[in-house]
Amino acid sequence: MAYKVLLVEDDARIREITEDYFDAKDPGMFALRTAEDGETGLRMIDEEEWDLILLDIMLPGIDGFTLMRHIRTSMDVPVIFLTAKSLEEDKIRGYELGCDDYVTKPFSLAELYAKVNAILKRAKGQVISRVITCGSITVDMMTLTVRAGGRELELPPKEYELLVYFMEHKGWVLSRDTLLDKVWGRDFYGNDRIVDNHIKKLRKALGDSGDQIRTVISKGYKMVEK
Repeated sequence: MAYKVLLVEDDARIREITEDYFDAKDPGMFALRTAEDGETGLRMIDEEEWDLILLDIMLPGIDGFTLMRHIRTSMDVPVIFLTAKSLEEDKIRGYELGCDDYVTKPFSLAELYAKVNAILKRAKGQVISRVITCGSITVDMMTLTVRAGGRELELPPKEYELLVYFMEHKGWVLSRDTLLDKVWGRDFYGNDRIVDNHIKKLRKALGDSGDQIRTVISKGYKMVEK
């Protein structure tokens, strides 16, 4: 049975790329619906039951803080604030109102997806660490921790998303077009050489483990065990 997730967000592009990413990541796992303003969000919150709500703060009409207060008067559904606000006092206010987590724009879709999964599993009593390993590289999807050759790494969002996609498709030959579609999104307009640039950065960050990402001449790239 699919998790019912409501995204209340006034930015049409964020709504679209989030829907696309969740659909592509685990088809059938999420029933993600969207609302473009506070009033629509309020109506949908009251009319249906949700497993999790992604809530922007700066919304037309009713703002996210007001919606959060309303949610906590009648239900215990997990809420992640999805917002451009990064001031500490705004985060504190969100937590005081009862939100479960915060993601600040511009955000990594992989990070958002991992947080949604972690919170849902915690809420449903199914806390399971999802760890992917390939050769000397390990990624913990729940804690967003990356280790390579025994070292813990801090990767920028795009390099992290690339690595996760490679790890989930180890042994596959992945074209630049595929990586652009799955990591940058269908709405990305730009030269596919951006893929090469980020893979170069990722290999460097991985150190000796970077050679697990192999170039396949005229085809693309693939992740190997070693």
